[in-house]
Amino acid sequence: MERLTAFSLTGLSGEGRLRGLMLRLFFERGRFMPDNKKVQVKFPDSLHGGVYANNMVISHTREEFIMDFLMVAAPAGSVTARVIVSPGHVKRIVAALNENIAKYESVFGQIQSAEEPKAEIGFH
Repeated sequence: MERLTAFSLTGLSGEGRLRGLMLRLFFERGRFMPDNKKVQVKFPDSLHGGVYANNMVISHTREEFIMDFLMVAAPAGSVTARVIVSPGHVKRIVAALNENIAKYESVFGQIQSAEEPKAEIGFH
């Protein structure tokens, strides 16, 4: 893995919402809708509640981006979700997030950036 970046994600509701965002992004834009037919997506019961994450670690290889969502409560933390996507998909995720942040801020006002984590995050 070539690069590791950490972001604070205080307030983000975990894997369930991220998966929902990705599915909406892929299906609404017609990427996986052959002949404009509606695709029925099963949403597993185990994901309905989502998971909470207040930090995120991103790494990548040439072929994929690995996003580990973490719940950190010093002095420890744990991975609550891992999402692996292709570089093309991560670009669409970033675009969808930017679009939704703009919509959010137009209704609720500017989001204040969360403070960067002070401790180094490592895995074992």
